[in-house]
Amino acid sequence: MDKRKWFRRIPKVDVLLETAEIQGMIRHYSRDTVVCAIQKKLDEIREFIKTCEEESQAERKLDRLPAEIEREVAKVHQPNLKPVINGTGTILHTNLGRAPISDRHMERLSAIATGYSNLEYNLEEGKRGERYSHFEKLLCKITGAESAMAVNNNAAAVMLILSSMAKGGEVVVSRGELVEIGGKFRIPDVMEQSGARLVEVGTTNKTHYQDYADAVTEETKAFLKVHTSNYRIVGFTETVEVGELTRLAKEYQLPVIEDLGSGVLIDLSKYGLEYEPTVQDSVRQGADVVCFSGDKLLGGAQAGIIVGKKAYIDQMKKNPLTRALRIDKFTAATLELVLQEYLSEEKAVQRIPVLRMMTARKEEIEKEAKALRRMLRAKKLPAEIFLVDCESQIGGGSLPLERIPSVAVAVRPEKITVAQLEARMRHLPIPVIPRIANNLLLLDVRTIERKWFAEIADQLAQLKVLEEEPEIELGEER
Repeated sequence: MDKRKWFRRIPKVDVLLETAEIQGMIRHYSRDTVVCAIQKKLDEIREFIKTCEEESQAERKLDRLPAEIEREVAKVHQPNLKPVINGTGTILHTNLGRAPISDRHMERLSAIATGYSNLEYNLEEGKRGERYSHFEKLLCKITGAESAMAVNNNAAAVMLILSSMAKGGEVVVSRGELVEIGGKFRIPDVMEQSGARLVEVGTTNKTHYQDYADAVTEETKAFLKVHTSNYRIVGFTETVEVGELTRLAKEYQLPVIEDLGSGVLIDLSKYGLEYEPTVQDSVRQGADVVCFSGDKLLGGAQAGIIVGKKAYIDQMKKNPLTRALRIDKFTAATLELVLQEYLSEEKAVQRIPVLRMMTARKEEIEKEAKALRRMLRAKKLPAEIFLVDCESQIGGGSLPLERIPSVAVAVRPEKITVAQLEARMRHLPIPVIPRIANNLLLLDVRTIERKWFAEIADQLAQLKVLEEEPEIELGEER
């Protein structure tokens, strides 16, 4: 292959700029954007020809140049954050945005997000209102707490609580509860930022009632319980439950704070899942303040929800930190809509996507999997497509030991490897995120809503994803 000949065939930037195709791109986008895309694609062609040994491949690369330039320009103008189809079977997938919001709720949220709303306006009195008012009564009714509020995530909730209730003083917590949450953030680090001093008691696997009692000094401001929702210590263990701790706290006139982490409002054991302490349990057992996440087992938007005694919640609402940590109108509206579903447990399980996925029986999932398999087979894809039993998981640092029997559609490609197929599916216009096991690509149907079935099948067929030469840009896989 005469590489010099092929280098000479690479068009110059000014020549490309005069073509009708490129002129059309300039009118639609901008000259600077198009020029940058041309330069990038020309550099890629030069690097390709340096290592290319087949003239047919070089010819194909040059023929595709206008289309590649247009794709590059379009990519610049496309939002990087996009919807993806979750085929992993991990319900609360942190990397994929955790709890999805239902279409039913999104219709209402769209009206709120795209216009003005009474976020902080009291329509009854015609004056400034409070953004927590839209969901505070709902939270109090559901949990039994006196008062409630929310900030932008649960770590922020912990920091605000401790800053309001224990700044400058000591907070007693079990060593076995000093968890690390997502992104390498640790409870002790969050506590330090609040201005409270951490006093560790007990050991990793055992903490006794007396350990808390022995740690109380004149500087003690509160006891903190942290529910280890993202891991379990099993075997030779002992812990002090919040009910016991509240009895000790009353003796010393100290408040008990409980960080429940995932936060759940219904008894999941009724649906065949592991029992997880509910927020109502903590309030009933005497915890003065309880905080938990909004986008985990609750099934709503990202938030740190705080419920508890009115005196303490009022302190938090007046804390200057609250302004920095406050939720926006989208979160406030989402929390109200999701919490309204909890007024009927039956409706909550049916209408909140996370709860519906968690509680769906394997027989239901198998029926859905058969429908997806049928759609994929109808496209005559070059692959073996069949069903396999698998296990879903909750994810998001919730119920770490829980595995839910599920069914996946397995794809064994004929012309490419499973790894290539997985990479190509990540680069689809609507990316599909599967998992790989036993050299099979698996689509766990528990986390795929039926509305996406046709989209998956159409993308795989129309873009020839399972062919040796797909009609899709593969990014780093090219």
